Amino acid sequence: MKRLRIAQVGPVATALPPTGSGSVELITWLMTEGLVRRGHDVTLFATGDTRTSARLAARYPHGYWHDTSMWPWELYEMLNIAGAVERAREFDVIHFQAAYYPMSLGFVRLCPVPLIQTLHHSPSDEEVGLWSQYPEAPFVAISREQARLMAGLNVVGTVLHGIDTESFPFQETPGDYVLFLGRFTDGKGVLQAIEIAKRAGLRIVLAAPEDEYYQEKVAPLVDGDRVVYAGEVGHERKVELFGGARALLYPIQAGEPFGLVLAEAMACGTPVAALDRGAVREVVDDGVTGIVFDDEAAMAAGLPRVFALDRRRVRARGIERFGTMRMVDEYVAIYERLIQRAAEAGRCETVTR
Repeated sequence: MKRLRIAQVGPVATALPPTGSGSVELITWLMTEGLVRRGHDVTLFATGDTRTSARLAARYPHGYWHDTSMWPWELYEMLNIAGAVERAREFDVIHFQAAYYPMSLGFVRLCPVPLIQTLHHSPSDEEVGLWSQYPEAPFVAISREQARLMAGLNVVGTVLHGIDTESFPFQETPGDYVLFLGRFTDGKGVLQAIEIAKRAGLRIVLAAPEDEYYQEKVAPLVDGDRVVYAGEVGHERKVELFGGARALLYPIQAGEPFGLVLAEAMACGTPVAALDRGAVREVVDDGVTGIVFDDEAAMAAGLPRVFALDRRRVRARGIERFGTMRMVDEYVAIYERLIQRAAEAGRCETVTR
């Protein structure tokens, strides 16, 4: 395999890897470390307090999540990607991880090497309409569902997320609770998760950063006994909660393009109960790593079937499908294909002139 010179451009909201929540930051860091393990020459554009085995390019000592004077945050993100493009001739490919939207698009026609965008949310029709002004810009989708929403854009491949499965130890015997782990928003379905647990007569543990939604909608339901709030958790505590849960509840209300917590739960051997929204069926092997339900009532009634799934089989399948290096290798194949196309286009232009 040829050694590639790769620029990974991550968000500059916080250090990589993130100590708390931050799926885009985590994926960026895992990609970077995996590429280095594969022997590539990697430069990571991130904050100065980032921990990485790659070469670090940092314009800012820390991220704007921790410094309110760093405003507007969009300018900091823009200058970070600009720093990579300014050095583009040092790289074979630049990969931008779009935490909010692909602000890298404005650089695609100015960049002398392939500039790839990975999106981490479900785009609206209006967003796709705007981005289609750059029909040549290569996007990598994180699921077929997301690729479907990006119809009309130049989607050059689909790569499901990977996780560091070794850092999610297996726990064969769970505790007495089900788990909700995710942001407190209407779309994540935390209120539905609480109701499902209540219908099934189960304790539920909630783990997410406290916010206004939590204070207004969730806190009144937390009693410390049947509904327990664990707060925002770091990796070690998250692993403990996953491993001790009889199941992860994922009653998502708004479809998502992946669902990283699903893969993380599986790696611990914890089956998932999920609603059929977004990319859920691409992540969950129905009847193997979890069960996919049509509605909340069916989920509450069907939890015993979820609990009965073989936790060793859940873990084995999760590791098989969602390891970091599988994700890295699929991205490298896309990098190589785009680099080859760019080289061929360059030769054609030379002959024409």
